Amino acid sequence: MPQAAAYAAHSADATFAPTTITRREPGPTEVLIDIAWAGICHSDIHTAREEWGTAHFPLVPGHEIAGTVAQIGSEVTKFAVGDRVGVGVFVDSCRECPECLGGTEQYCSGGGMMGTYNSKGRDGLWNDGGYSTAITVEQDYTLRIPEGIELAEAAPLLCAGITLYSPLRHWGAGPGKKVAIVGMGGLGHMGVKIAAAMGAEVTVLSQTLSKKEDGERFGATHYHATSDPETFRTLARSFDLIISTVSADLDMNAFLGLLKVDGTLVNVGLPENPLSVKAGALAGARRSLSGSNIGGIGETQEMLDFCAEHGLGATVEKIGGDDITAAYDRVVASDVRYRFVIDTSTFPPAG
Repeated sequence: MPQAAAYAAHSADATFAPTTITRREPGPTEVLIDIAWAGICHSDIHTAREEWGTAHFPLVPGHEIAGTVAQIGSEVTKFAVGDRVGVGVFVDSCRECPECLGGTEQYCSGGGMMGTYNSKGRDGLWNDGGYSTAITVEQDYTLRIPEGIELAEAAPLLCAGITLYSPLRHWGAGPGKKVAIVGMGGLGHMGVKIAAAMGAEVTVLSQTLSKKEDGERFGATHYHATSDPETFRTLARSFDLIISTVSADLDMNAFLGLLKVDGTLVNVGLPENPLSVKAGALAGARRSLSGSNIGGIGETQEMLDFCAEHGLGATVEKIGGDDITAAYDRVVASDVRYRFVIDTSTFPPAG
């Protein structure tokens, strides 16, 4: 069985430390991937610190994975050794429900999608994630990373990229549409890049103007501070689509007031508390409030191809394995522009 070097947390308050994990030999339709880079998603932090409930320790997080195929099973037809590939938030689903058959595996109703980590595989064993040097995945849940995107910049696309691409595509962002992105973090910065590449007129709504220069460089035409009450008066009924990427508690009624008639506010952040919405904020202009969760395998591949075509990748800060714990604290403090990616070549050898 292949051995992989990894970094794991052994409790919710522990620092990450080097360890060795075992990966399974590829089955007939599986690929073994040598991981080069793994992004740090805020959901990794919520899980590792048990802010979303009990986690299985030792925990190896990571669902923004980029690397190359090292070995393939006897029946693999989609990949060859040496191919550049990625793995996202889930590594399996029921494959039989209407959602799986329809290409929206992320909404699997036949038991739910199987998370890349902190979930049990079909063999009954707990899955380890991408903070490691290798992973074995079914070919149908593996993505091809096109040439033209550096692997380090591609890794965050497997979560942050698709999380924004899916609602932008679904709600028709493009020429003639005014789109606002709430928050300019790991998710938000990709939303700005993708929406601008789709041809929409993009506005960033951020707590302050500290990242205005970056937002404009990524493609935003306008940038406003939500801490300024004048913003909500000036921009009333301005947008066709607003995507909120933040996990803080927002005044949803104020943001709904920024939508045109028939506009939609999509929440992709995960605030701790329930959202509070007045019916009048919706009915007053036939507005909609919705949510979105990553994307299916086909749509994720579409997103990767789109990003390659438009020269898009995540803006990243590269770190080593020993930096993971400190990086978590910096993410919580919003001290990263805009996604940490872990260089697995810095890991101590397995064994």
